[in-house]
Amino acid sequence: MFNHVECPEIPDLKTKNINGKRHYVVGDGKYYPSVTTVTSLLSRKGIADWRKKVGNEKANRISTKASRRGTAIHTICEKYLDNEDPFKKIMPSNRETFNSIKSILDDNINNIRAQEVALYSDYLGLAGRCDCIAEYDGILSIIDFKTSGKVKKYEWCHGYFIQECAYAIMWEERTGIPITQLVTIMAVDDNPPQVFIEHRDTWSQQLIDLIDQYKREQNESRAYGTEGR
Repeated sequence: MFNHVECPEIPDLKTKNINGKRHYVVGDGKYYPSVTTVTSLLSRKGIADWRKKVGNEKANRISTKASRRGTAIHTICEKYLDNEDPFKKIMPSNRETFNSIKSILDDNINNIRAQEVALYSDYLGLAGRCDCIAEYDGILSIIDFKTSGKVKKYEWCHGYFIQECAYAIMWEERTGIPITQLVTIMAVDDNPPQVFIEHRDTWSQQLIDLIDQYKREQNESRAYGTEGR
C-alpha cells in the first residue's frame, strides 16, 4: 500500500486551445502555454524530418497509437499508486508495459503528495499537469512516466528533464515546498525500463532559454501576421 500525505489544496485548471497550442486558464482572462508546448521546440525539427521520411499518414497512425498507449499507462500508474485495481478493462499489451515498471514503483515511490496535479507559475508564465509528486527513494521528487518503442539516449531526453524542472518551480511557487529531484521512469518495448534522476538546477537555465525562444517566435508570428496559420 502506498501512503498518501496531505498537502496544500491546489485547484484544477481548465485548458483552451489557442492557435493550435494548449493553454491553461490561470486567471480571469489570463492564459499560460503548456510546458509541453514550449519543450516541443526541442523536438520540432526531428519530428518534421521523421514525418517527411515516413509520410503523414503513417506518422499520424504511429503518433496516435503512441499517444493512446502513453495515456493508458499514465492512468494505470495513477490508479495503482492510489491503491486501486488498475487492471480493469485494459489491453494485455498495456498490462505488460506497466508490469515492466511496477517493481520500480513498488521499491522506490511512497508518501505521495499529488497525482495529475495542474500547476502554473507566474514567474515562468507556464502551466502544466504533473504525473506524480512523491518521495522517490526517500527524496521528494517530481516523477514523470514515459513510454517508448526503443531505448533512448540520454541526450534525447533533455526535454523531459526541462519539463520536470518547470513542474518543480511551479510546485514551489504554488505550495512553498521546494523540490529539487527530478525522476523520469520510462517503459521501453522489449527492453528493461530506463530511469533518469536529475537535479532541478541543472536544467533551470535551459528552461528559461527555451521560454525566451518561444516568446520570440510568438512575437515574430504576430508581427508578421503568421500566427495560427
